[in-house]
Amino acid sequence: MARLFGTDGVRGLANGEVLTPELAMSLAAAAAGQLGGGLAVIGRDTRPSGSLLEAAAAAGFAAAGCDVQLLGVVPTPTVAHVCAAGRADLGLMISASHNAMPDNGLKLFGRGGQKLADEDEDAIEGRLGRPYARPTGTDVGVVRPAPEGLVRAYEQSLLDSLEAPLDGLRIVVDCAQGSASLIGPDVYRRAGADVIAIFADGDGAHINDGCGATHLEALQAAVVAHGADVGLAHDGDADRCLAVDATGAVVDGDRILAICALGLLERGRLANDTVVGTVMSNLGFVHAMRDAGIKVLQTAVGDRYVLEAMRAGGHVLGGEQSGHLVLADHATTGDGLLTGLQLLGRVAATGRSLADLGAVVRTLPQVLLNVRADRTRAQAADVLEAVAGEEAGLAGEGRVLLRASGTEPLVRVMVEAPTQDTAQAVAERLAAVVAR
Repeated sequence: MARLFGTDGVRGLANGEVLTPELAMSLAAAAAGQLGGGLAVIGRDTRPSGSLLEAAAAAGFAAAGCDVQLLGVVPTPTVAHVCAAGRADLGLMISASHNAMPDNGLKLFGRGGQKLADEDEDAIEGRLGRPYARPTGTDVGVVRPAPEGLVRAYEQSLLDSLEAPLDGLRIVVDCAQGSASLIGPDVYRRAGADVIAIFADGDGAHINDGCGATHLEALQAAVVAHGADVGLAHDGDADRCLAVDATGAVVDGDRILAICALGLLERGRLANDTVVGTVMSNLGFVHAMRDAGIKVLQTAVGDRYVLEAMRAGGHVLGGEQSGHLVLADHATTGDGLLTGLQLLGRVAATGRSLADLGAVVRTLPQVLLNVRADRTRAQAADVLEAVAGEEAGLAGEGRVLLRASGTEPLVRVMVEAPTQDTAQAVAERLAAVVAR
């Protein structure tokens, strides 16, 4: 039987076969039992199914004896911040992040605002459907709206992280009709920026629909049309951020990570002179960091693996191409608004344009091909021999990465090379070997 928890909680079609209100209620009760109960907080994004799952999860926590405070529509990192500040014992975020509207998800945080370890998730899954102690009378949990101060404290923590005020910067912010819609534009304005907000109505029926971090075209056009200095794009739950410079060119997570790393290094705050990325980090990013004297530690794909490596090594900065950045001096999880403020802070503090700051990374052309084949082909002898031959041909000026899909009979072939034509040719040759 497949594991219920994925790399970022439980996700699926809301009110479908798996992600039901019954599951939300049972999962909340099981989490309360495994994590020791106490006070639980629940946040959600703008999806229509959010209130359904919120009500079910609140009932599950209360049935297990937890008092519950409802944060309403907030970014995912708000839930983590409340737990990290000691204002709650466990937290639940209801969101499917960048997924399309019909999906939703359940993401748990424990004391200290950390995502749960695999063993805790497995133990919670093992408790599902089993009897649990049911308090009665005054021991039953009470569900209430959260005090307004909890969200305000999160917003203030964002502003307190700023390196420099954003006075004079004109920015366009794409809120993806999601969690950033309610507080994102206001936070950027309070930081001093002149803000044009788009897709910021909080219309959950159209969350991530042609907008946000997975659809940058509207943001690119708006930045140019408004003569803005920077464009920022968040996803549905605002835990990621991508950017656009004044010309409309995309500044991806690798470049944002590089800009932040160099800023921390300059101020003597980059612990161990190390930044954590993933195996999908572009080789151009790795080379740029090496040239600056910064070590790059690469993990498996997924922000949870980045977080694990950061905690294990005492590192303060990590992230992914997708715009998930973790700034451990200020947050326990990826935070798109925090990332946006840190990026804008560097522009303001240096007086340089985003395009100029991002030019430190010369992104190598990258080709990714999905080959339908048995997943074991990724480690087959003839495939490994072909990979070694192609890597020798690239002579250190490119790289090859083969990964078996975790859910489908696919092998993903990724190649980076000095030119697009070279990357395409190498990828196609390797794909043919995998498919053979």
